[in-house]
Amino acid sequence: MSTIQLRETILECLEEAQSDLNEKKQKSLQTLATITKVSPQNRNLLAQTNGAISALLQLSKSSFPNIQMLALSILFNLSLNPNLKRSLGDMEIIFYLNSVILSPGSTETSKLAASLLCSLAMLDKNKAKIGVAGTVEALVKAISRPKNPAVHHLLSTLAELVQFHGNCTVAVQSGAVPVLIQVAESTKGEDLAGTSLAILGLLARFDEGLTSLRKTDEIVRKLLEVLKGRCMLSKEGAAEILLRLFDDSEGCLRDALRLPEFSSVLADISVRGSGKAREKAGLLMKKIMEASFNSSLDEDSLFLQW
Repeated sequence: MSTIQLRETILECLEEAQSDLNEKKQKSLQTLATITKVSPQNRNLLAQTNGAISALLQLSKSSFPNIQMLALSILFNLSLNPNLKRSLGDMEIIFYLNSVILSPGSTETSKLAASLLCSLAMLDKNKAKIGVAGTVEALVKAISRPKNPAVHHLLSTLAELVQFHGNCTVAVQSGAVPVLIQVAESTKGEDLAGTSLAILGLLARFDEGLTSLRKTDEIVRKLLEVLKGRCMLSKEGAAEILLRLFDDSEGCLRDALRLPEFSSVLADISVRGSGKAREKAGLLMKKIMEASFNSSLDEDSLFLQW
């Protein structure tokens, strides 16, 4: 199909997509979804067509789930082009996607909205804009809902957004730390736990995140339970957070010394873990041994003074 023919097809599909007949709308949107799925050039042609983006946004608000999903799918396809991420990161679009994430509608629609936000957030210049639009708060609230089938997509979007410091601050203020710890403690999905811990690790890079983690009840014991699990990504995330906590708080180190299993779990990871997990387990063991040695010296000093 030549470029001229493709332009004509796009114009025809956009016109039919705005007809009163649902069947006609669906067929035209399916065509647009197909031609934008694999070709960056086709995505650019559609995006450059006058009124295309606003028409797709309007169709994505349809009360018919099939029309809504097709329109969101096309917008997601467009967002795969790096040159289109900025123009698609429009506040009206972001606000609408936030409302989709928070609505009790279709699971697939929520997944698509989260995926589109994640794709837009991959452009660094969009991260702050999306954060200002309230997306971080919306994600934390949606993730906290029990048995949310879209939680994996929501976590991936949050993980992308918190690479920007300002969004980390918003996440912590929105209660992300207890929500993510709860997901990490769940035995229902080890991949979810791994992603949650990776996000917590990103939050722990900054004072507000680290402080919130340190103030969490029994945080060292909870992370030890993660280290005892099977998911290697979770082990790596938990070990990274523990390293930051130990550097920040002597109290956390003392809590670890009081847990008899701690050293043996680290020893096991240092032998059977991934390369990254073994490295972090080794660093943790070193800190534990130094803390234990210093604790012994303090006890001896007190004994001599007595």
